[in-house]
Amino acid sequence: MFVATLIAAGALTGEVVREAIDRLAATGHDVGAPHWLDEGDAADIVFQGSLVSARSELAKMDHGALDIVVQPLGDRTKKLLIADMDSTMITVECIDELADYAGLKPQIAAITEKAMRGEIDFRGALAERVGLLGGMAETTLAECRMERVRLTRGARTLVQTMKAHGAWSVLVSGGFMPFAGPVAEAVGFDKVVANELEIVGGRLTGQVREPIVDSGAKLAMLQSEAAARGLPLAETLAIGDGANDIPMITAAGLGIGYHPHPAAADAADAAIRHHDLTALLWAQGYPRRSWVLG
Repeated sequence: MFVATLIAAGALTGEVVREAIDRLAATGHDVGAPHWLDEGDAADIVFQGSLVSARSELAKMDHGALDIVVQPLGDRTKKLLIADMDSTMITVECIDELADYAGLKPQIAAITEKAMRGEIDFRGALAERVGLLGGMAETTLAECRMERVRLTRGARTLVQTMKAHGAWSVLVSGGFMPFAGPVAEAVGFDKVVANELEIVGGRLTGQVREPIVDSGAKLAMLQSEAAARGLPLAETLAIGDGANDIPMITAAGLGIGYHPHPAAADAADAAIRHHDLTALLWAQGYPRRSWVLG
């Protein structure tokens, strides 16, 4: 059994739901009656058939701000959340904002974009960008965080609701602990892992301490945290936006590209392009009345 969750907050109509049902039925799926999670916002359609075919067919729907998540029904309520930070749990790329304080934002942002698209190696891109920040005062990190970093809408609600229903949550970032630590605390993550900048005499040396948190480390974190809790990967949710998130996204029970770059969107089970992070609560079957608002 599978479930397709249609999400269009404040704009989901019965006609759109009916179109989805008709598309599934016309492509050989056995479709049940729809169920509103929150009327006008999100609805579930349970069906039997082909997951791949259903995703392909429903992706053809074109109704503006409509996100669709199609997944197996049985394990939809996840017990482990692994989330990227930059442009996922927060609205910015921290290293690009730091670069702005050094007058280097265009150069560093261009490298970041290529890395997130998977056009260049993440480790090499990280070393190159951090190298350009060598000599920056350590105090600039806190200044940048306070002035530039904002939580993505729905971040706290997603994490707090999942935790209230028994899930464990980990923020795993290819960014830096002076940002990730406070973000994890503000959102309510149970654990945080991120890169450590080398600082000597109150200034960045331009180096990142080993071990580097890259795509392999993110995947390893998903696998180790699931194993530590005796969870099959089917009960895990991974969220990210860039190429360095692809291994954990493809390994998770539900891999989500959040406002993703093309490579991450192609690898993900579903992409959230129009809504905030609370869309992932509807995707797990949580109606709004069960959310823990943050």
